[in-house]
Amino acid sequence: MSIIDSAARAEADPGAGRSGLRRDDAQRRTALARLIVGFAQGLVLYWLFRSAGGASDGANETWPYTQPFAFGPLLLVAAYLPIVVLAGLGRLRLRTLLIWTGVLALTLTGLALHDIGRQGAERDDLFLTPGLFAFAAAALFIGHHLIVPADRKGRLIADYDGYFDAAWMAGVQLALSIGFTGAFWLLLFLGAALFKVIGLSFLSDLISESWFAFPVTGLVFATAVQLTDVRDGLIRGVRTVALMLLSWLLLVLTVLVAGFLAALPFTGLEGLWKTGSATALVLSAAGALIILINTAYQDGREDNLPPAVLRIAVRVASVLLTPLILIAVWGLMLRIGQHGLTPDRIIACACALVGAVYAAGYGLGALVPFVRRGSPWMKALEPTNVAVAVLTIAVILALFSPLVDPARLSVRDQMGRLESGKVTPARFDYAFLRFDSGKVGEQALARLVASTNPEIARRAKEAETAENAYTLRENQVEPTLVPVIEAWPRDSNLPDGFISAVPQSDPRHMCKAGGDCVATAMDLNGDSQTEVLLANNYSLELFTRRPDGIWESQGAYRPMGCEQDQELGDPRAALKAGLIRPVPSPWPDISFGGVPAQLSDTLRCRRLADAAAR
Repeated sequence: MSIIDSAARAEADPGAGRSGLRRDDAQRRTALARLIVGFAQGLVLYWLFRSAGGASDGANETWPYTQPFAFGPLLLVAAYLPIVVLAGLGRLRLRTLLIWTGVLALTLTGLALHDIGRQGAERDDLFLTPGLFAFAAAALFIGHHLIVPADRKGRLIADYDGYFDAAWMAGVQLALSIGFTGAFWLLLFLGAALFKVIGLSFLSDLISESWFAFPVTGLVFATAVQLTDVRDGLIRGVRTVALMLLSWLLLVLTVLVAGFLAALPFTGLEGLWKTGSATALVLSAAGALIILINTAYQDGREDNLPPAVLRIAVRVASVLLTPLILIAVWGLMLRIGQHGLTPDRIIACACALVGAVYAAGYGLGALVPFVRRGSPWMKALEPTNVAVAVLTIAVILALFSPLVDPARLSVRDQMGRLESGKVTPARFDYAFLRFDSGKVGEQALARLVASTNPEIARRAKEAETAENAYTLRENQVEPTLVPVIEAWPRDSNLPDGFISAVPQSDPRHMCKAGGDCVATAMDLNGDSQTEVLLANNYSLELFTRRPDGIWESQGAYRPMGCEQDQELGDPRAALKAGLIRPVPSPWPDISFGGVPAQLSDTLRCRRLADAAAR
């Protein structure tokens, strides 16, 4: 702690020079503190990895991995807290750094415990969701760079140029540090390959060991952070070039978005809605505009104004944000009205809320100069960015805590739609309750099992015993298509029941129009039972009749990559020409402990070619 104390005070406290520490001595202390933090992070992550049975020595799963409520918080804290300490050393006063990391550790622990606790009872499900890692990283980055400038100024709210400088410098530094770490590992792999060609495998063996990889990666990343920190001028130069290049891309995106919006009155929105991802697409475009607007505006100082063409593009892009957000909200409301709430749609609502505040603030900044002459260019962007940063953190904390749990809200909404009759029992998504909404969904499914409606109770019971969501949804979807299949020979009939309504998972579902599929009935394997071969444009599907009379696909025959395959042509034409016939195999398939294997394709191709020649 004394090293970290000295390092933090040496560069963050203006009075550090009066304590007799020279600047180079302060940098050495900061570097040593960062290396200790990076190495410690690597050791902790290795310990967690080993407890999950991931070590190369084949160790079994141990604590804390066997206790998800311990492993989840430890993993989240170990992944993010050291990075915040690395970024805070030399930039935050020790007291601020200790308070910030303490609050952060408690917050991350709480988020992880909630994320684990809301999930279902199955052991495989009790692991942190990927979304938590992504949103937690975003909240940490934003929160840290609200604190750093304020701590430097010694007040709650800093000047906007301080926020801009801290955030964009840290972004460049993070990108370079990750790149440096990646390059280090590429060089290690290259060196291992060089040694291996001369018969020395010690380096390749070493870098494959997790006990080496985790601590070294932590050390290298910490080294990169320190190297980029002491070269402050170079980082600013890289940032300036990056911002300049990105700002000119604003012209391109502004023209594209303006063209898109101008075309909508003539094309309508039907095509956009049909994509099924209209909201995500439009919000992504709005997000890209927001980022590029900021690369052009930068810190907003008079001596840093962009060229006139970019200033015009910033204003136009700021106005275009409003129609984009309105389209996203419209599409989102349509989907919610049709299909109800889901966790993804709730997160999309949160993103739309953040986008709406951006659009309002940026639009105001673009239009104010036309109302109030002499107003500073896009000045409203600055308070908007700060306010949205705080709002974003609040939204993320709400989404990943009991306050606005997307799963709980979605289950409540979906159950309400079922009870009100907006969705029929046959169309209700029981798989969502079983697999996608955690503990609250399982509790709702248990209530449906006890329902007085026999169809709801039956389908809910099927969902409780289902092994995966895909199979459950396929089994519970009513058949929607009667296939159109041509029987061959023309004067023949296909077996009873073969042409019947089928779900999407059945190969016959592809037979939607005349000419799509041709089928013939034959005894393919000589067992005195009739099978059906169904030919489409690329394969032959084999169907057999189950004891209950249902026709079931046994798999598909496809070319094996033989030279003569280039002459095979369309399987439908081959079937009509009488070229389809069974060929006995002189050698059986074998089993490797239940895993089937066939004789090599080369020999099989030769045998089939000989059979065709006869």
